[in-house]
Amino acid sequence: MIALNLPKHLTVSDTHNWFWLSRAQVKTSLLDLTNSIGSILPSLSRPANHSRIFYAVMFDAGSTGTRIHVYTFIQKELPVLDNEMFHSIKPGLSAYVDSPEMAGHTVKMLLKVAKKTVPRLEWKRTPVVLRATAGLRLLAAEKAQALLDQVQHVFDESPFLVPDNSVSIMNGTNEGILAWISVNFLTGHLKAQTKKTVGILDLGGGSTQITFLPKLRKTIESVPVADYVARFDIFNSTFELYTHSYLGNGLMAARLATLGALGVEGTVLYMRRSSCLPKKFRDEWSFGGLTYQVSGDPDGYAGYKLCYQEVLKVVKGIIHQPYELQDSSVFYAFSYYFDRAVDAGLIDGVQGGMLEVRDFKKRAKEVCNKMTKYPPISSFLCMDMTYITCLLKDGFGFKESTVLQLTKKVNNVESSWALGATLDYFHNLKIH
Repeated sequence: MIALNLPKHLTVSDTHNWFWLSRAQVKTSLLDLTNSIGSILPSLSRPANHSRIFYAVMFDAGSTGTRIHVYTFIQKELPVLDNEMFHSIKPGLSAYVDSPEMAGHTVKMLLKVAKKTVPRLEWKRTPVVLRATAGLRLLAAEKAQALLDQVQHVFDESPFLVPDNSVSIMNGTNEGILAWISVNFLTGHLKAQTKKTVGILDLGGGSTQITFLPKLRKTIESVPVADYVARFDIFNSTFELYTHSYLGNGLMAARLATLGALGVEGTVLYMRRSSCLPKKFRDEWSFGGLTYQVSGDPDGYAGYKLCYQEVLKVVKGIIHQPYELQDSSVFYAFSYYFDRAVDAGLIDGVQGGMLEVRDFKKRAKEVCNKMTKYPPISSFLCMDMTYITCLLKDGFGFKESTVLQLTKKVNNVESSWALGATLDYFHNLKIH
C-alpha cells in the first residue's frame, strides 16, 4: 500500500487539491552548460514570503543521458507545483564505466543548474536525489557501484541536503509506477472519486515500461507472476495497476539484441550485420561503455520484412501480452517513442501528437524499403521504427487502431518518472 505522510495542516480530503491548484506556467530552459548559465536562466517571480517556497532536485541517470529536474513548489494554503527547470547531458553514466570520475564530473556540471535555480539560502534545505535506471542495471554490480560512489562524493561535497539513500539504482517496476503517477498527477486523473486514468508507455535506452489501470479483473488474474501487479491507496481511491519493466528491451539494448551482441563481454567485437541497416552502411556504434562494429548486409537483402523477422526474436516470448489493453483509455507514450516519431516526421518535435500504432508500421515500411535510394537521417531509423512497431503489436498486443498520445511534456513538465519519484521522497510512498 502507499502511505502518504501528509503535512499536519492537511486533511485526507484536502489531498486531491494538493498539486491541482492553478499552477504558474512552468519555465523551461535548454541550457548550454558551456555558456554562462546565470545570464540565460529565466528569473522567477516570487511571493513576498520566501519561506513559503521549497525546492527539490531529482537526477534521472538514464542509459543514454543524465537529466536534472529542479522542482519549485509554492506553499500557499496548499502547496502548488510552480516550476520545473530541466536539462540533460549525453552520454549516460554507464558510458564512463572505465573512468568513473567522469560520472561525478557530469553530475557536478548539472548541479550548476540547481545552484542557479535554487536561492542560496535554500540550498541546505533542498534535497538532492539521483536514481539510476537500466543503464546501470545492465552493468556488473561492482562497476555500477563505482559510478554511484563518485556521484555520492559529489553530492556530499555539495551545499544541498543529502538524504539517506540519496544515490541508488531504481527498481524497474517503480520506474513504471512512478511514471504513471507523474503523468496522472499532471493530467488531473488522480483526484478523488475518479477512476478514469491514462496508461503510460516509456521506452528508454536499456529498458521499457508499461503501466495502466485495467478494467477487467481477468487482466490482473492472468499475469504470469505476481510482480506484474501493484496495488496502493491514494486520494481516497484504491488503484491496482498492471505494470512491468523489461530490462534489455529499451531501444539501445534492443539494437544490441537484434545484432546478437547483447550481453557479449569485451571491447573488441566482430562485425555485426543486419538487414535493418542500409546495405553499404558500415560504422562503429557505442552504448554502455562498449563500441561495436556494425554494418548492413552488402551481399544480402535489406528492408522491412527481413528487419521485422530480426527484431521479432527480441520481443516474441519475452514481452507479456496483457489480457486487455483498454481501447477506451489513452496511453501516453514518451522517451524514445516520442523521439523516433519526431525523427520519422510523424509528429511535431514540440507539440507531439496523437498516433495510431499503424502509423509507426507504415512509416517503418517506408523508411526500410527506401534505405538504398533515400538514406534516412539515422542509419538506425529503420531498425528503431521496426522495433517499436514490433514491440507494440507482437509484444504488448496493441491493435493497429490503438491511439497513442506521443508527448515530451505534460502541462509543461517533462514526461518521466522524476516527478513521481520526488513525490515518493516527500511522502514516502509505499508501493506493493
